[in-house]
Order: sequence, then C-alpha cells, then structure tokens
Amino acid sequence: MQFGDLTLTLINGGNFRLDGGAMHGVVPKTLWNRLVSCDELNRVEYATNCLLVEGHGKRTLIETGNGDKFPAREREIYGIDHDQSVEKNLRAAGVEPDSIDYVVMTHLHFDHSGGTTKRTASGVEPVFKRARHVIQRGEYEDATHPHERNRASYLAENFAPLAEAQLLQLVEGEHEFAPGVRVIPTPGHTRHHQSVLIDDGHGGKALFLGDVVPTSIHVKLPFIMAYDLDVVGTLESKRRILGRAIDEHWLVVFGHDKDLSAGYLGYDAKGNITVAEPAPIR
Repeated sequence: MQFGDLTLTLINGGNFRLDGGAMHGVVPKTLWNRLVSCDELNRVEYATNCLLVEGHGKRTLIETGNGDKFPAREREIYGIDHDQSVEKNLRAAGVEPDSIDYVVMTHLHFDHSGGTTKRTASGVEPVFKRARHVIQRGEYEDATHPHERNRASYLAENFAPLAEAQLLQLVEGEHEFAPGVRVIPTPGHTRHHQSVLIDDGHGGKALFLGDVVPTSIHVKLPFIMAYDLDVVGTLESKRRILGRAIDEHWLVVFGHDKDLSAGYLGYDAKGNITVAEPAPIR
C-alpha cells in the first residue's frame, strides 16, 4: 500500500490459536461466538501481523510475530501447524533481514517478539543484526523481571540475545525513532505497552495498535482480553486513542486480525465504535 511518502506492506509472522474466552474477557461466548468461530478446544485462530514501513531511506519492521523456535508441546498448545516466520516471509517479499534499519515491538510477549531471534548451530541469535530494536525501557525491565502473572509470556530467548548484541534502543514515552515513525504509550495490556504512529508526510496518519486493540472486533470498548494486566488501563487507552483516530481520520492497523488488517473507524447507529471503512494492507 502506498501511504503518502511511505510504502506499507503486511508481513505474516505466523498464525496461531488462543483461547476464545481469554481473548474476549468478560464478554460471554454467546456474544463473541457470533463474530468469530472456535475449534473443539475453544481456540480461535489469529494472525501475527507485522508491518514493513519503507520510506525516507529507512526500513522499519513493526512486530516480529511468533518466530519458529517453539518446541512440539507449545506448537500443539497454540495450534501452530506451519513453519512460517517473519524472516521467511520478508525474504519471500524480496526483503533481506540485514536491510532492516529498525525493529519496533509494541511489547515483548512471545507472539510479538518471537521472530527477533532464531536457533542456529551456535545457539540463539538475532535475525536483524544491524537493526535497532525499539522498546519502552519499562517494558524491558518488566520482561527481564517477570512475575507469576506474566512469566509465561516473556521468553528471554526472544530478547536477551538482542541485549547481548547491543541492538536494543530503549525509549521512555513518546519517541520518534525514524522519519515519520514514532511510538506512543498505550498501557493496559502490559504496563509499558506502546503503539506505533506513522505519518505519511501529507497529513495522513496510520496507527499500529498492537494488543491494545488486537483485532477489529476489539474496537468495541468492552472487548478487552483477560490477558491484560490492567483492564481499566486498557479501557482508558482505547477510549483515548480510538477517539483520536476517529476525529483525525487515522488508518488503524490490527496486529492479530487474520481477516481484516486495517481500516478507518467511525460510530454505528448506537454510538459504538466500529470499522466504518475497511482498508486492508497487502
């Protein structure tokens, strides 16, 4: 997709399955099951959408998906029956990992940071060896000091090699790290979750939401994942950022929606937020 001075390309980081109840929080299955289908284990299939942003002589990759390091047990738990990774799919699109200048992750959970590293004969190594990996300092601190509630989501193999290779760029709060590309705090899912705001150079903006709004269904304010550490924090982030996206006509990009990657928001007849104009990125 041409987006002003920039080119946006959606790269799949590998589909997987998550528990439908956990993904929709307090919303009962009788409601969410009308919108998405689940398997016999109550799991719903999701994408790990990664976004390549090219322009002004820079290449930025937003998110890195699951990666391909999962052992058999975890592959079975998460319904991963493929060998896809962001590295393989970038190469399929004609983009070499060494050409990436920046990698930015909304947070360091395994389905967003798993593709930053890969297993080799000598161990686990960074995939994007010349890229600066942009993350909130507080997120890195939480990931390296996990507690019982978040330990299963933070896997050191996904980010420790980045620190060892001195590839991390830790930021605090809103920060522009590449021309027209900045991170903005959207806490709730994790304490230091960030979204990525992209300026097309002509007044248009796109917002990669990450897990503050993982799919198009989650634009509805009550739809908040049970995985979120601070549900009220997520609600406040959603109300603030989605309201601004509507007022300023931003393109919003969903990190886990396998059917609708992006669109413009509006209000339905009842005043609820909805995707008023689908605008999928290819």
